[in-house]
Amino acid sequence: MLKKRHKVAPATIPNAASIVTLARDYPSGHVIPPHSHDRDQLVYASQGVMTVKTQLGAWVIPPHRAVWIPAGAEHLITMSGQVAMRSLYLRPGLAAMPSTCCVIGVTDLLKPLIAHACRFPTLTSAVPVEDRLIRFLIDQLETIPTTPLELPAPIDPRARRLAALLAADPADPRPLARICREAGTSRRTAERLFLRETGLTVGKWRRQQRLMHGLRELAQGAKVIHAALEAGFSSPSAFTAAFRMTFGITPAQYLAAAARGPKTTH
Repeated sequence: MLKKRHKVAPATIPNAASIVTLARDYPSGHVIPPHSHDRDQLVYASQGVMTVKTQLGAWVIPPHRAVWIPAGAEHLITMSGQVAMRSLYLRPGLAAMPSTCCVIGVTDLLKPLIAHACRFPTLTSAVPVEDRLIRFLIDQLETIPTTPLELPAPIDPRARRLAALLAADPADPRPLARICREAGTSRRTAERLFLRETGLTVGKWRRQQRLMHGLRELAQGAKVIHAALEAGFSSPSAFTAAFRMTFGITPAQYLAAAARGPKTTH
């Protein structure tokens, strides 16, 4: 559960600015505590992996993905590996985007657009060159499809206890029915609660959680075999297959890209 809520707004920024930018690097393990913004936010890491958490769920974001966070949504961000974070803060309503947090793909076109935008502290429609960049960015954001990378958080106390147990030890070898009993529920009840509150069966939720844990391990320098076993996959090949299906690249390709580092800087 998120605590110590506070509102964060980019400092000394004119209200007339359509987009406010932020380019900042963070060490592995750094946590930005729970906060919210008066603006919509697109948060992206050109290097490293971020975990964004809200009351409704969690998103683990590799460099070819970004998270859309609507104005007022309370969230915290945890860094895995050295993170080069690039954020765009948009005036509410500027882009026709979902009213809830979601993940979007960062295309080969959007990536340098974000990097270029971050060269400007603010972007204002009254300046022609900035207005053209704003309209180009908005067009890209509105046409790129969202991707289902959320790990939804259940609401029922029994389901939340089970989710916490599964997240605490992704490689727990015990039968799921036994872990359910430790959480104070039955396997059948847990399945009903998870499906109703997250849209996923317990098994699919657990697989998604394991995959996200494996991605964080990779971001912190783990080898593929270590990340696979730490995340609870039966073999590196099973981890690789799940990783490729979700992120579009293999763990080895992810590690190679991470070793090369970002191609663009602010």
